[in-house]
Amino acid sequence: MARLIVVERPERWPFEIPGVRVVAARDYLTSASFAELPRATVINVCRSYSKNTTGYYVSLLAEARGHRALPSVTTVQGLLVDSVVRVVSDDLDRLIQTGLRPLRSDRFEMSVYFGRNLAKRYERLARALFMRFPIPLMRARFDRDGDAEWTLSSVRAVPASDVPDAHRPFVVESAARFFRRPHVSGSRRKHGRFDIAILWSEDDAQAPSDAAAIRKFVRAADRAGVKAEIIEPDDFGRLEIYDALFIRETTHIGHHTHRFALRAAAAGLVVIDDPESIVRCTNKVFQAELFERHGIPSPKTLIVHEGNRDAVVREVGLPCVLKDPTSAFSLGVVKVATEAELVAGLDSLLAESELVIAQEWTPTDFDWRIGVLGGRVIFASRYHMARGHWQIVRHDAPASGRYGRVESVPLEDVPERVMELALAATDLIGKGLYGVDVKVLKDGRALVTEVNDNPNIDAGCEDGALGDGLYDLIIGHFVEALEARASR
Repeated sequence: MARLIVVERPERWPFEIPGVRVVAARDYLTSASFAELPRATVINVCRSYSKNTTGYYVSLLAEARGHRALPSVTTVQGLLVDSVVRVVSDDLDRLIQTGLRPLRSDRFEMSVYFGRNLAKRYERLARALFMRFPIPLMRARFDRDGDAEWTLSSVRAVPASDVPDAHRPFVVESAARFFRRPHVSGSRRKHGRFDIAILWSEDDAQAPSDAAAIRKFVRAADRAGVKAEIIEPDDFGRLEIYDALFIRETTHIGHHTHRFALRAAAAGLVVIDDPESIVRCTNKVFQAELFERHGIPSPKTLIVHEGNRDAVVREVGLPCVLKDPTSAFSLGVVKVATEAELVAGLDSLLAESELVIAQEWTPTDFDWRIGVLGGRVIFASRYHMARGHWQIVRHDAPASGRYGRVESVPLEDVPERVMELALAATDLIGKGLYGVDVKVLKDGRALVTEVNDNPNIDAGCEDGALGDGLYDLIIGHFVEALEARASR
């Protein structure tokens, strides 16, 4: 992939960055040779990104050509809206106050070069700003009124000519670090047609894929002739240099995973999990309403609020299960058997959420987990209940007994009605990667309990039936989508 730095006056560009070509903005906008480049990363360091300026059109045409622009038009537009800067200021408030508290002045300007600042004490704040505004050379201004707290007042691009001479070696080092690709141990990958970013962190205790599975995804990408790179939350500012994003962290609304998905989708990347799927799958109220409206068989469910909490026993019965609408991994889910337990459970959950889910008690020895990708079933497992417990996860147990057994099942051995029900449920959600939980009761009824947006795929568990073929299927889905986009 070509790496271009685009500036108005290349002769005034004071830096030499290995492996990166410096290009005049006018040439990039008008020369057919750049328009015909199949793939390129375009670092736009023009003096201004305001609407209809040269800098604005560099990012705009880069995206139209299928190039990766930094900053993207989405970022450029955010700079022009005061409310966006205010939202970022609120979002980073604790980091801003902690970082700037020792200062005695009422105004402070911070230079951020490819996500870094010269002063170590501002490193976290500089990185966080770059995550929100991925601008190669920028300056952020902070203000406070007397004893009031600091606020982020503005963010703007910095022309290269305004970078102090003393800062220039640091800029070159930061740029080189930005472009440098982390080495993946044990992998000699050929340069791929596309670049896929896999968002994963070993610090995520509930990550939907373990380290061994992540390595299998990287090797599957290599077999498909594409390049997969593991990225972490700090790589938000580099996101737009990739062609696709595969999120392998636990997703939440307002979490960095959701921000990654939103930015990736806005930048035109192929993304799993997409933002809509995250919203639809991380809220059980949405799914309860959706399944009811479209006739998807599911356990008897009541959406509970303060005004109808007395109807739970009549509508759902006891025992029943109460759920925090945003719960995951069996957290925020309680079984209640008596009216006293019901009152206590509702008091606790309604104190945190306006709405709560009450669902009929449907005991089974195991839940079916059906993996669906792009409207196609790709794997199936039986999730057995944790020993001596009614859920597949028992959080109060030691690690060795916390999870029930995972049994991978060949698709030909899965009841047809279970797979049909999983496909019907996910068809209402989207065309991404989902894990559908289905219960088959003793009376033969098959019920969908929920659709998850980032299903577990751990080495030796969900891949038991297909082996490496499961990873090839998922990477192949990305490749097909990327090739279809490239042909358009």
